[in-house]
Amino acid sequence: MTTQNFPAAIFQSFEEKSDRANVAPRLAALRKAIASAGVGGFLVPRADAHRGESVPPGEARLAYVTGFTGSAGLALIGADQAALFVDSRYTLQAPAQTDTALVTVVQTDRGGLNAQARNIVPAGSTIAYDPWLHTPGEVREMAALLAGHATLVPTANLVDQIWTDRPGAPVSAVEFLGHNRAGRTAADKLIEIQDALKAEGAGATVLTLPESICWLFNIRGRDVPNTPFVLGFAIVPANGMATLYLDPTKITEEIRTALAELAKVASSAELPNDLARLGASGKPVWVDPASAPEAIAVKLKEAGATLIEKRDPVLLPKSRKNEAELAGMREAHKRDGVALAKFLHWFDANAPQGKLTEIGIVSALEAFRREDDSCVDASFDTISGSGPNGAIVHYRVTAKTDRTLSPGEIMLVDSGAQYLSGTTDITRTMASGPATDEQRDRFTRVLKGMIAISTARFPKGTSGAQIDILARQFLWQDGVTYNHGTGHGVGAYLGVHEGPVGISSRYQTPFEVGNVISNEPGYYKEGEYGIRIENLVTVVEAAYPNYLEFETLTLAPIDKRLIAVELLTAQERDWLDKYHQRVWAEIGPLVTGEVREWLKTATAQL
Repeated sequence: MTTQNFPAAIFQSFEEKSDRANVAPRLAALRKAIASAGVGGFLVPRADAHRGESVPPGEARLAYVTGFTGSAGLALIGADQAALFVDSRYTLQAPAQTDTALVTVVQTDRGGLNAQARNIVPAGSTIAYDPWLHTPGEVREMAALLAGHATLVPTANLVDQIWTDRPGAPVSAVEFLGHNRAGRTAADKLIEIQDALKAEGAGATVLTLPESICWLFNIRGRDVPNTPFVLGFAIVPANGMATLYLDPTKITEEIRTALAELAKVASSAELPNDLARLGASGKPVWVDPASAPEAIAVKLKEAGATLIEKRDPVLLPKSRKNEAELAGMREAHKRDGVALAKFLHWFDANAPQGKLTEIGIVSALEAFRREDDSCVDASFDTISGSGPNGAIVHYRVTAKTDRTLSPGEIMLVDSGAQYLSGTTDITRTMASGPATDEQRDRFTRVLKGMIAISTARFPKGTSGAQIDILARQFLWQDGVTYNHGTGHGVGAYLGVHEGPVGISSRYQTPFEVGNVISNEPGYYKEGEYGIRIENLVTVVEAAYPNYLEFETLTLAPIDKRLIAVELLTAQERDWLDKYHQRVWAEIGPLVTGEVREWLKTATAQL
C-alpha cells in the first residue's frame, strides 16, 4: 500500500452534504418514502453493515438525513416528528448540526432508543428498519422498548431510495501484511479460531467486523477514512478452508495467490446463498449478536441453523498484541513523538500572536506528521477545540465552526495517525497564555488521574471497570467528573478504537499482556474550556507474580504551565519528571535546532 496525504480539508469532506439546511427537504422526501412503504416510521442508524467507526461516504445515512456527523447515533423518523438519539459525547454537537426545529435531540446512555421513541410515532404503528444495519441484540432491545406501542418490521433501506446522488461502494486494493509486521501467520491465527469453534461446538462462524477479518487474514485496505480496513465478510468453518467475501476488483493476482492457501475468495454477492447452505448443514453457527447484521442471523435461522450467540471470537486474541505488533506500535509512537515535538514547538511560537485557527492547527499537525513517509492517514478526524469548543468532547471543526484561538485560552487537540508500523492516539491540552487558578487546578486533577492509571499495578483478572475510579478520584474530591470512558482499546495498524478491553464501567473483560489502551481522563466546563490528557499504554507483566501493570507508549511533553505543582505528590512529580526524561532521551536525538531546544525546556524537571 502506498502512503498518501490526508489534507486538513478531510474534516469538511461531508460537511456540505450534511448541512442543516438540507434537513427539511430530506426529511420531507424520506417521509414520502415512509408513506409509500405503508409504515409509520423508519430507523436511520449511524452504523453500516460492518459497524465501523468510520463509514464510506455512501453509508453515512444519518448525516445525510439529519446533518449529524458524530460516530454514533440513531434517528427515528415518523410521519410528523423525528428524534435523534445520541450519547453524552454528542449532546452539544448534535443540536449544533441538525435542525432542532424539526429534529428533537435526545440523550441516551448508549446512543440507542429510549422511552421517548414512543412519542415519535402513534400507538399501533409499524417502524421499518434495514436488517443489514442493525444487530440481533439491537432489534431485540428496541422491540422490547416499543412493546405494546409499535412493531418493528424489516424492509429495504428507505434512505437509499431518496439519496439520488449516493456515492458508490469503495474499491481499494488489498495489502497483505508480511509476517515481520503481523507477528503471526494467518494460517496460525485461523487454527486458533477454529480450535475455539470446536471447543464451543460450533460448525462455523460468520465474521462481519472488518478489524477481525483484516487481523485474521493479515490484510489491510483503504475502504474507509482513517482506518486501513478492507470491507467484506468471512465464513470460517471449524474444519476446512475459510471463505472471504470481497469485491473481486480489490484483489490483485499477487494477493489472490497469497490468500489461496488461506481461504477461498468469493464475491460479496455470493454471501446470502452461502449463508443459506451453511444454515441447511445443520451445524451450529457462531454469530456475534452485538456486531453481526440481523439479516445474517435471519438468513441462517430460516435455513435451519442453530445460532451460538457469543462475542466475535477474533476480538480477544486480536487485542493481545504480539511482540512484533508491540514493536511496531513503539516505533509508530516514536515517529509520532517527532511530529508532536515539531507541532508543539510551532504552537508555542505562534499561539501568543492570536492568529491561529482551529483548522490551521489541524493543518499544521497533519503537515508535521506527513513529513514521515510511513504515515498513511489520520487515525480519526482530529479534535481541535479552542476555548469553549474544547468543552465539546468530540468536537469536529468545520469551515462554519472554525474559530481563532485567543491568547490566554486553552487549546485541546486530540489526534492520531496510522503509520505502517502502528496506530497512535494522543491528546494534549496546551496553554496559549497565563492560565487561571481554576484551570490549573482542573488540569492538575486530570493529570493526577492519568498518572494514577499509568502507575497502577493490579492482579491478573482485573478489568477496566475496576480501575476506572483511579482516574476520576481527584475530580470527584472536588465534586466534578467527566462523561466519557477513561480508556479504549487500540489496534495495531487497525482501528483506533477496539474492544473488548478498555477503562470504564462497561469494560468487564480482564486485562491481558499485550492489550493497548488509551489513558485519557478529562474535565469540561461548558462554554469555557476543555481539558484532556491522553497517552496510550500497553499491559505488561509486573515484577510480582500474577500481577500486571502498564507501560506508556506515547512520547510527547505535557504542558507544565498548566500544572498546579503544589497539588502533586512527590511520587506524582517523580513520575512526570521520569516521563519527560524518557521523552527527551528518545525524541531529543531525532529533532534539531529550535525544536530540540524547545523540547529540552518542555521536558525539564518541574
